[in-house]
Amino acid sequence: MLKNYFKIAWRNLIKNKVYSFINISGLSLGLACAMLIILYVKDEVSYDRFHEGGEHIYRIVSQNYNESGVPENKNSSTGFLQGPRFTENIPDIKEYVRIQNARRDVKIGAEVVSRDLFYADSNFFSMFTFPVLSGNPKTCLSEPFSVVISEELALKQFGTTNAVGKTMMFRDNEDFVPYTVTAVSQKSPQNSSIKFDMLLPLHVTEKDLANNFNWFNSFLNTFVSLRPGANVSLVNDKMQELYLAQTSETAKIIKEQYGNNRLPPKHFLQPFTDMHLNKELPAQNGLTDASNPTFSYVLSGIALFILLIACINFVNLTVARSVRRSQEIGIRKVVGGKRKQLILQFLGESFLLCFFAFAMAVLLVQLALPIFNGLANKQLALSFLFDAKLVLGYVTLFVITGLLAGFYPALVLSRYSPVDTLYSRFILSGKNYLQKSLVVLQFTLASLLIICTFVIYEQFNFLTTQELGYDDTDLVLLQKNNLTPDEFDTFKTRLASHGNILNVAGKNAGYWFTVAKVGADKQIDFANETVNQSYIPTLGIQLKEGRNFSEDHPSDATQSVLVNEAFVKEAGWNDPIGQTVDFWYNDEKYTVIGVVKDYHYESLGQTIRPQLFTMKPSYDLGMLYVKIAPGSATSSIANIEKVFRDMFPFDPYSYQFLEDQNYQSYEAEAKWKQIMLFSAILTIFISCIGLFGLSVLSAEKRTREIGIRKVLGASINNVVAILSKDFIKLVLVALLISIPVAWAIANKWLEYYPYRIQLGWQVFAIASLLVILIALSTISFQSIRAAMANPSDSLKTQ
Repeated sequence: MLKNYFKIAWRNLIKNKVYSFINISGLSLGLACAMLIILYVKDEVSYDRFHEGGEHIYRIVSQNYNESGVPENKNSSTGFLQGPRFTENIPDIKEYVRIQNARRDVKIGAEVVSRDLFYADSNFFSMFTFPVLSGNPKTCLSEPFSVVISEELALKQFGTTNAVGKTMMFRDNEDFVPYTVTAVSQKSPQNSSIKFDMLLPLHVTEKDLANNFNWFNSFLNTFVSLRPGANVSLVNDKMQELYLAQTSETAKIIKEQYGNNRLPPKHFLQPFTDMHLNKELPAQNGLTDASNPTFSYVLSGIALFILLIACINFVNLTVARSVRRSQEIGIRKVVGGKRKQLILQFLGESFLLCFFAFAMAVLLVQLALPIFNGLANKQLALSFLFDAKLVLGYVTLFVITGLLAGFYPALVLSRYSPVDTLYSRFILSGKNYLQKSLVVLQFTLASLLIICTFVIYEQFNFLTTQELGYDDTDLVLLQKNNLTPDEFDTFKTRLASHGNILNVAGKNAGYWFTVAKVGADKQIDFANETVNQSYIPTLGIQLKEGRNFSEDHPSDATQSVLVNEAFVKEAGWNDPIGQTVDFWYNDEKYTVIGVVKDYHYESLGQTIRPQLFTMKPSYDLGMLYVKIAPGSATSSIANIEKVFRDMFPFDPYSYQFLEDQNYQSYEAEAKWKQIMLFSAILTIFISCIGLFGLSVLSAEKRTREIGIRKVLGASINNVVAILSKDFIKLVLVALLISIPVAWAIANKWLEYYPYRIQLGWQVFAIASLLVILIALSTISFQSIRAAMANPSDSLKTQ
């Protein structure tokens, strides 16, 4: 019996090759998409869970408050003291490990490269489970001039993982000092927030450990391991109590000296496994791969939508094709076939189709993984899918899909009498309210994704084409730490001899934020930039009033500042030129000589904040901006490199175009754009498969009507219009539902950006037109085929 069912199912698949392929491919696409997103979400939630005893590891963090007690930002960094002081005085804390990220120059032969690394306490490998391939994990970070490297770096540096005892040359001021490799560790796992190629010992002097001012520093990550059974809430209370007791006197001194009226921060513990998906306290300050949980939620929703649509289509196509088998069912019932047997046969065919769909889905996942890894910035492997819980989920999904697809047509077709089925005198599903509702649901989701994709595209284009307030084209960016004004002048003079070098400017590395007084009592926070006089003209920043720094005014270097419009607004000045900015804690006062127009010195994801420029000769520069002639990139870069290497042979050389750097600041938006585009394409494609299935069902049911209409003189266009209008109505209903929902979602998403597009009717009109055209194209294929059929054949069929 089972063999016979299988044989008939296989023959039906072979007989209807096109429909079988469409049915299987639609479901397999949905399953493959769901599997890929399951891989992504599984990887996201698995971060940092591989450490033995990881459930007892926490990071010391804090909540800041203003002078009124209103919570401000949360801080994931600490200074030297939190780890040892809390561990010494709170019995529930077993041990601590401090990790500080840094970048050091390493000499390899005659070449100098700059590499990222961590300074860590000697018990690093005691708290964290990073397997050590060679060397002693307990003592490898005990000696001052020791280094632990990854197996990947060992192979790259020495050509072997047997590198213990070998030396590496690290820059220490102007000299290179040998460090001994004391251990080689296994490569950090993909799902680890702590990824390292080099670890150096973190040594803190007794003087620093005794200095209570170090409670107020914030520059490294401090992790603690609690003893089993410890109450985290009680530990938090004890930490805060100890902090207040040990900082009370120092806090008074700081308040008197710097005028800091903020309330003390509140320290608490953050679970180690919470960092990766935490938006307020993410994996940062050297820790990597911080992620937004919204990605997982949205992707999971998309996966559910696509899988739901694929399953709906599978059911619709199965029902559509089952109409043609009514005579087979009638004959089976005449010769004694039981309803139970018919149901089993349909279910068997459904499960066979599902099996092929699942097999194809696994193949599609394997083929799509490299592309998906590029989109998601992951290193996922197909083997991640074969987790016991996931496999159980796939089996459940397989059973549910097979039952959904086979049970409905089996129940409907098997209940009719043999006479009705032999002569096809029955209506398969009445007015098909269920199927019509499912089509509306499908196209509502598809339209929603298409509209959101359009919005994301428009916002991304806006961010990457918006005027920044300065000219970032043909601007080469170089990093040179501790660059003195004299070195800058020499570098600029040597480059000036090359005709394609238009200008050179210098600025401090990164952005420094500080505070100063702009009146008797008022103080403001701002970005404090150290630049030279060529910085403003090189970047094409516009002056609103006043003047730029000038060699004609020697006092500019020590007495003058420029500010931006946001600074003026925050200070409340009507006439900014000549106003005083008081750095009272350094006994320095400066006079405002010019105001620059606001420009986006950060990404467009940030509002323009107050900014101040000085030319302090005591502050070294860290960044070089070289303006080159358009179309001269190759020769100009070669000249820049030659001069740089001649002047700074022991400094690592690398460059980047500022325009590219600005573009890279929108990587998250670019990722969303690609993910939403692929999701929209998949959703609309699978939805169209379902619509195609229903158009087949409609044409099958109305074959006699079509024949009669053609006999009475109806044209092909008339028949196509009759067959298509009901489906277009469903698509229009879907658009009416999706447009307001998409508008609300898009507006909510755009609120994240201080600078954003305005939602216009054009986005919704274009998306709606696209959906209607796609739906029409899908329906027309089967409608035209039915309309062109011979009327005599149509009348014989029914």
